[in-house]
Amino acid sequence: MLGFETEGDNIPFSEMFTSKTYPAVRFIRMSIEDKNLLDYLFATENFDIVVNLAAQAGVRYSLSAPYSYMQSNLVGFLNILEACRFHNTKKLVFASSSSVYGKNAKTPFTEDDMVGYPVSLYAASKRSNELMAYVYSNLYGTSAIGLRYFTVYGPWGRPDMSPMLFANAMLKGEAIQVFNKGDMYRDFTYIEDVVAGTLRAVDYEIGKSDCPNGVPCKIYNIGCGNPVRLMDFVGEMETVFGIKALIEFLPMQSGDVYQTYADTSRMEADMGFRPQWSLHDGIAEFAKWYKSDENPLLDWNN
Repeated sequence: MLGFETEGDNIPFSEMFTSKTYPAVRFIRMSIEDKNLLDYLFATENFDIVVNLAAQAGVRYSLSAPYSYMQSNLVGFLNILEACRFHNTKKLVFASSSSVYGKNAKTPFTEDDMVGYPVSLYAASKRSNELMAYVYSNLYGTSAIGLRYFTVYGPWGRPDMSPMLFANAMLKGEAIQVFNKGDMYRDFTYIEDVVAGTLRAVDYEIGKSDCPNGVPCKIYNIGCGNPVRLMDFVGEMETVFGIKALIEFLPMQSGDVYQTYADTSRMEADMGFRPQWSLHDGIAEFAKWYKSDENPLLDWNN
């Protein structure tokens, strides 16, 4: 789904929606793998800045659907880069992932750490995006910022992520699946912090003198900077939902990593951004949304 502001109404897409809150914003359902349609969109709208969050996400599904990941995350991202190039887009901000750090033992993870040994195809695809963006910035001068998101959660989250899966199972009285017997750490980052950091990146002007080799392409971590043991996360879920979780302990899954832990000092130094949300407050807000009429999955799950 691509969202953008426009004054016209001249794009012949079959599925187009106008925001009820912001009438100047429209949403179009399309695939970034469709090069011709994407090119038409760019030619019609003349975007100054593009924020690309479109991708096939998730580590485990990449093991069973590798071609889907390559089409979306490589071919689709190449289409975005080409569209920015040929339509003179000034800046591209795109989603990378903390998964690029693989099994790095050094913590917290900094943007200059080794990222040459991914442990999942998804991670490899996101690292490829970073390299592709650098090449296009070097060749064609488009500014690019890649954002390595760390375990994003909150209202309207992905149905395959642990908060949604746990909440669904707990309310149904079913067991939640906890991998590596709960001995895992994640830098859970609330969606409000992710959005705030992304908007800072949109407004940030990259100085070539601050970039390696003068190429206007930079990478930033967006995380909470406070890794949480998985069982402590489960405990927060139990508290806010008032339900004792039934737990099925499972071994570590292929492609998973033991821990994630973001060093966010680069983003703070360059953009003045610091995460604000604690896990306790974030889970409380998530639970409030999950049990509300705003959750479109609630009726299906219960």
